[in-house]
Amino acid sequence: MTQPIFEDRKNQIHVKGGAEPFDMACNRDSLAGAVSQRACVFCGSRVVLYPIADALHLVHGPIGCAAYTWDIRGAVSSGPELHRLSFSTDLRENDVVFGGEQKLYRALCELIDRHEPKAAFVYSTCIVGIIGDDMEAVCRRVEKEKGVPVIPVQSEGFKGNKREGYDAACKAMIRLAGTAPIDDISPLSINLLGDFNLAGEIWVIRDYFERMGVQTVANVTGDGRVGDIRRSHGAALNVVQCSGATLPFARMMEEEYGIPYIRVSYFGIEDMSEALYDVARFFAEKDPGIMERTKKVVSEEIRAIMPRIKELRKDLEGKKAAIYVGGAFKAFSLVKTFRHLGMQTAIVGSQTGTREDYAELEAITDPGTIIVDDSNPLELQAFIKEKDVDIFVGGVKERPIAYKLGVGFCDHNHERKECLEGFVGMVNFAEEVHRTVMSPVWRFVPRRTAGKKASLESNNIDSACSLGAPEECMKEGAI
Repeated sequence: MTQPIFEDRKNQIHVKGGAEPFDMACNRDSLAGAVSQRACVFCGSRVVLYPIADALHLVHGPIGCAAYTWDIRGAVSSGPELHRLSFSTDLRENDVVFGGEQKLYRALCELIDRHEPKAAFVYSTCIVGIIGDDMEAVCRRVEKEKGVPVIPVQSEGFKGNKREGYDAACKAMIRLAGTAPIDDISPLSINLLGDFNLAGEIWVIRDYFERMGVQTVANVTGDGRVGDIRRSHGAALNVVQCSGATLPFARMMEEEYGIPYIRVSYFGIEDMSEALYDVARFFAEKDPGIMERTKKVVSEEIRAIMPRIKELRKDLEGKKAAIYVGGAFKAFSLVKTFRHLGMQTAIVGSQTGTREDYAELEAITDPGTIIVDDSNPLELQAFIKEKDVDIFVGGVKERPIAYKLGVGFCDHNHERKECLEGFVGMVNFAEEVHRTVMSPVWRFVPRRTAGKKASLESNNIDSACSLGAPEECMKEGAI
């Protein structure tokens, strides 16, 4: 790598097969001034809890923090849509001086009376942590008066990084579990953790499990319902997607209720199949027929999509990809998925990966791949230029980087509106990759045009020189 990299970040970047042994640092606070792509604690907590559709979500802080709302994360609901309204106590200078507890109390009472939510989550922001409002006491008072769970989320943005926001959300959510009857739950039952139903994907996944004979008790948290989470302790297994968002909740459920968990991914043919087989293996002793039913589901789905995948692969063979996503689990699946399309991953990184996650990425990627933790626009731009990739997979913050460099882009984050999970999601993803990589618009991007021209000239020179007559290379018309 020849790019300028901040000295303090050198051990958060690794090149597979390079001179340095694998020893990546991660889960550190972002370097001040580096303009990290990663979000704050408050954002992390909103990511996890926001898709619970029949709950009230109240941001206790300045109005600016409330900008993080439904249009940032497009989680869809099959019923109530209270989560799509964003509420804030809109703290001002006077509240900072004299405290905002009375304002919070009045806001909660008014909103609960008006919307009759099944529960209310109250998010703490940086300024609340500084002025020291007692949110716990206010929430307890309102809960007693209104008769619905009112739960504080201790998510002051300055406390750490996005991963700590996941922890704050899970600590809030565990207060709901174990508070409703579980008499009618099947022995073959699961909770789906870590899927946010961005484009109705959790409905696709639930259908696969239903065809296998497995009951889904609660979606935690995509298309979530307070009532389902309250009885989630009745499920036999927690199935956790995503590398960190709801993993603390699964660990708390294991500790408190003895429910084991497995980690899966629903992206790509390989990981989607393995997720279904993992659940089938878990229930095989209780229901010996479940494996056969699972094989039937996987076989039918793969047979339906492979003709289209093979057709798209013809054009994509040999292209290069860059991946920078929130959780590393998604990155694992994308590396495998690009292989199915005949493409190579040249750059891969995440905002919140752990050391184990990066070790896994190091194991499954090709030599020369750049692996990066908590990156910034300057680094990503330099890596993309160096590797000359054909597509960049990321989120809303990465999109401008790709387009300014003349590189195809695929949104694999919270804003997308197309299903990318499951077997049907594999076809959608392949088609989107094909559309952007093969778009004729890239012919008119100066940087890429110059690169292609230089490459073409170089190939012609090599071709002429390979004839074994160096003097021929110098003749006019040889290239």
